[in-house]
Amino acid sequence: MIHGDAREALRRLPASSVHLAVTSPPYNLRIPYAGYSDDRAHVEYLAWLRSVWGDLLRVLVPGGRFALNVAPTSIKAFRPIHHELTADLRDLGFIMRTEVIWYKQTMGRRTAWGSWRSPSNPHIIPSWEYVLIFSKGQWNLPGRKEDIDVTSEEFQKISDGFWQIPPERSRRGHPAPFPEELIERLVKFYSYRGNTVLDMFGGTGTVAVVARRLGRHYLNVDASQEYCDLALRRITSTATVAGATTIPPPRLVEIEPTS
Repeated sequence: MIHGDAREALRRLPASSVHLAVTSPPYNLRIPYAGYSDDRAHVEYLAWLRSVWGDLLRVLVPGGRFALNVAPTSIKAFRPIHHELTADLRDLGFIMRTEVIWYKQTMGRRTAWGSWRSPSNPHIIPSWEYVLIFSKGQWNLPGRKEDIDVTSEEFQKISDGFWQIPPERSRRGHPAPFPEELIERLVKFYSYRGNTVLDMFGGTGTVAVVARRLGRHYLNVDASQEYCDLALRRITSTATVAGATTIPPPRLVEIEPTS
């Protein structure tokens, strides 16, 4: 558990030490995150994330995977941010493997129709988000057969890239938490037991919670003390499933920015 800036944390990690990174960065939509101002100029925002991705590439093992959850933003000022981030990641040298459509089934709460029942100016509201999958340098991730824990039924279900998973209803003090089912699919499909899983924008620790439960080591980084404290409590109370690698209890590390 690391309390500090994502870039600072990544730069202090050893090279080739992470097998899977899963994250959803701040969306730059003025979402009220604790400890972070979500209102950068768009060019500055992309440059900031590009520097994070560059540091991530160094810490991934050869064949290490990166699952990036992101959604198109706004209606009137529509930004296909998934295209921009994909282009940056490929330019940095990541291999793009695929994209998953995460269908969130939220249309029942819809209110913004635009021009109702008229071609004048109707709105199509994205009821989905993307999970973009990349790897470092090569397609395969070495590992032992006995450390595989995805079942045949799970493998078939996950390999269909249309995932119908409701959004997380319990906020746990965070404005945009992951549902655990989404993370469990990614962890089982893209890593082995005993691997290390990272979330550099860890929030209240959902990626770390799932990783610990499934017998993976984990690194949870967040700039907010409040979120780190919440994550620490959640992870401490998480039990490892039967047969999985036993993971030690978490400890919180504070890092200060370098001058």
